[in-house]
Order: sequence, then structure tokens, then C-alpha cells
Amino acid sequence: MIDDGPGLADFMPNAAAAGEAVVARVGKPLADGAAVADKEAVIAALRTVHDPEIPVNIYDLGLIYDLEIGSDGSVRINMTLTAPTCPVAGEIPVWVAEAVSGVDGIGEVVVNLVWEPQWNADCMTDEAKLALDLF
Repeated sequence: MIDDGPGLADFMPNAAAAGEAVVARVGKPLADGAAVADKEAVIAALRTVHDPEIPVNIYDLGLIYDLEIGSDGSVRINMTLTAPTCPVAGEIPVWVAEAVSGVDGIGEVVVNLVWEPQWNADCMTDEAKLALDLF
């Protein structure tokens, strides 16, 4: 048997099913006294991230369940995916963390991939539903 390296089974959904956290962490703490970005700037960064198979950004798809910005500029995000078998499941949380960490006034970013509650089309914004012709 040829070993092609890690595959999807090495990342998803086994880790989640085993109760292990799937986390992406990037960035570093802001300097003391640095101005902290507002939520709108972070949401704008989230809207730059797309699942390659869906022509709508992850924020409008409703994949972001929780977004907290600390007074020190740290950000904690709980997100999900449309399906645990998403081919880029191991990569999207990293893309999210990198996009948010690029915002001026943001320090360390931690993205947790969660599966509860389960995502469904009701999570999407009206704009996303319109773009996907779901009305």
C-alpha cells in the first residue's frame, strides 16, 4: 500500500468524533495600549474567506457561530462547516485565523471548529440564500 501522507480521515471528522478539539491559532498579543479593532473590521475579514466549492463567504453562509474580541485584541471564534466531510475541513479554520489576524488591531486569533449546533441553510443570510438561488 502506498502512503500518500495524511488524508481527510486524519483531520476530520475523527478528531471531532473522538472529542478532540480542532483548533487553529495564529498571531501574537498586541502591544500594551494598542488600539483594538472593532467587530465590523473582523467581520469584513471573515467575508474574504470562502469555501472553494460554495460561491458565498463563510460569514454569510452562517458558519461563524461565535465571535469574541478581547480588550487586548485577542479573538476567539467558534465556527462550523456545512459538512464534516468538507475536503478543506482541516484548512478553513486556518484560513479564518489568518484572515482575522491580518486586521489592524487584532492580536492572537483562536478558531475552534465545532459541530453543535449542526449547520443548516437557515443559518445563512438572506444575501447568501439569494446568491445560491435558495429563495
